[in-house]
Amino acid sequence: MQQKPARIRILDAAHELMLTIGLARATTKEIAKAAGCSEAALYKYFPSKEELFVNVLKERLPQLTPLLAGLAAEPGRGSLLENLTEIARQAALFYEQSFPIAASLYAETQLKRRHEESMRSMGSGPHMPIRGLDAYLRAEQDAGRVRGGVDTYAAASLLLGACAQRAFAYDSTEEGKPPPVDEFALSIARTLLGGISVADEPS
Repeated sequence: MQQKPARIRILDAAHELMLTIGLARATTKEIAKAAGCSEAALYKYFPSKEELFVNVLKERLPQLTPLLAGLAAEPGRGSLLENLTEIARQAALFYEQSFPIAASLYAETQLKRRHEESMRSMGSGPHMPIRGLDAYLRAEQDAGRVRGGVDTYAAASLLLGACAQRAFAYDSTEEGKPPPVDEFALSIARTLLGGISVADEPS
């Protein structure tokens, strides 16, 4: 059986280690060892652990950013309810899978600060999906499907904030788990839509 290319092995190993022991504890040395390559070889593909982390998010987790960019480029396509439901579904899955990876950063203040500085230098970070959804909602606002007075950044923050909360806020409930993602996404989309859509937008 042919071995996977080194870059794919590194991403696979990084994803697995970041998921099981957290971003803070997953060193490049351990990732390289798990991928069956040298640390020097890892740095040929990924100049830093932060860049490796960003690529894990882009290539191994649900693809939220391309979805938002595609919708923003074509406002008016599909119904707002369908689009917001799919955004909420992808976002809920994204946060569900990324939260265990990044959570360990919050236990180490200096590491978290360095990580945030690296994210800024790469034009990345957890604020980017909010900006992407804001851009989509503004495009729909220009197209006449979102009310003119709506604060689209606030609306984007509400939807994505709810999806992020789903990743950890339900663990202490009686059920001990989040609501099913499809039901959750539809409910969030309908609730947000009730406050931002024009009266004649079909639901």
